[in-house]
Amino acid sequence: MIFAFVNGILSEIISRKIRGSIETPPPAMTRRDLALPSLGGVRKAFCVIGMRRSGKSTFLHQCRADLLHAGRAPESLLYFDFEDERLGDLAVSDLALIPDLHARLYPQTTAWPVAFFFDEIQRVPDWERFARRLHDSGRAELFLSGSSARLLSREIATAMRGRSWELVVHPFSFPEFLRHHGVPFPGQPEVPTEAEAALMDHHFLAWLQRGGFPEVQSLGPPEARSLLQSYVDSVMLRDVIERHRVTSVVVLRQLVRRLLSAPCGRFSVAKFHADLKSRQIASSRDTLHELLAHLEDAFLVSAVPIATESEKQRQLNPRKIYPVDTGLIAAYDRSPRANLGHLLESAVFTELQRRRMEVAWVHTPRGFEVDFLARDPQGGECLLQACADADDPATLAREVRALEDAATVFPQARKLLLIAHSRLPKPAVPPAIEVLTTWQWMVAPS
Repeated sequence: MIFAFVNGILSEIISRKIRGSIETPPPAMTRRDLALPSLGGVRKAFCVIGMRRSGKSTFLHQCRADLLHAGRAPESLLYFDFEDERLGDLAVSDLALIPDLHARLYPQTTAWPVAFFFDEIQRVPDWERFARRLHDSGRAELFLSGSSARLLSREIATAMRGRSWELVVHPFSFPEFLRHHGVPFPGQPEVPTEAEAALMDHHFLAWLQRGGFPEVQSLGPPEARSLLQSYVDSVMLRDVIERHRVTSVVVLRQLVRRLLSAPCGRFSVAKFHADLKSRQIASSRDTLHELLAHLEDAFLVSAVPIATESEKQRQLNPRKIYPVDTGLIAAYDRSPRANLGHLLESAVFTELQRRRMEVAWVHTPRGFEVDFLARDPQGGECLLQACADADDPATLAREVRALEDAATVFPQARKLLLIAHSRLPKPAVPPAIEVLTTWQWMVAPS
């Protein structure tokens, strides 16, 4: 009797959420440039992953809005958010109520494909058994997203065991930043007018300093700094400490502060371990490797290896560390103004990630450094150097020498010098090296 009563209450809660979702149009949002791939008839569950607060839930709503625009009936598109305290005791056996109650409320949909947008589904233990069964039934399209101490967003895709396709949501790119703030693109970005170039330069610098997390866009610098630091604290607490039962909290905090306050630099676990030891902070190299891997899994940072075919050399050489968003650099930089070179280089790296490029950094035969060797999925190569101060002849000459030296090792690679401002460097660079303002490169097709 009690079980039937409780089950009746749960059914009523789920039914109300279903009706509310179907009857409520998708919220207003800034459109993201991420798009669903065409899989040629292959059925996959779409797993929307990324760091906390980067816009994963909003992207689910965008996918739903796109399907509505394509002519799908609203009743066939169900967004269901599991971050609801009334569903706190939901068991995997209860999840079947969602498609069952949806079919009862909207019986006409039993003849249609139904898309289920499940947000924060990982809150239900063993949810993957239900999701796999629903996917394998052939009657449903699945869109999954979430992140918590129970299951990192990247692990959601892993749990689907080959049935899923990952879609990584980053904070706003520069074009998305412009769209969010209502700033029009130049009509011809490859040849902007002088006024358009000046406007883009201004907004590009603002984006580099503020970053792309959606919630900070309307905040002043002090409030944005506090909010971004709270994001990092949440990652440390929920995605690392709680998720992996980490006890080395002091070491974790020291590591995060080191990574975010010295971005784009070479990071050596051995050297950091020695630094901790000199300050009487107990840890082990294995622990530091594990903590760095946890931070990468949570999308807070990325560790980029040196460009080499030797796995041993990749392991022996330090990696370069990049945060998920340039806003985190400004939030953890103790100087009055964040280093423009670090902001620019980090932004270029994240754009390469968006373009699904395989990225490494280059140490040339003559001892120079090139920021990135990027390989696309088809095997094409590009050497990229981010130069924040192309107006300085000595800096420009150093960057050009590094690209030319790297080209002796990677002769087929396109050589690209990305500069911070819309003015060509003087003296002119060799014709084999392309020079682009970074924002022009970012708004161009991939």
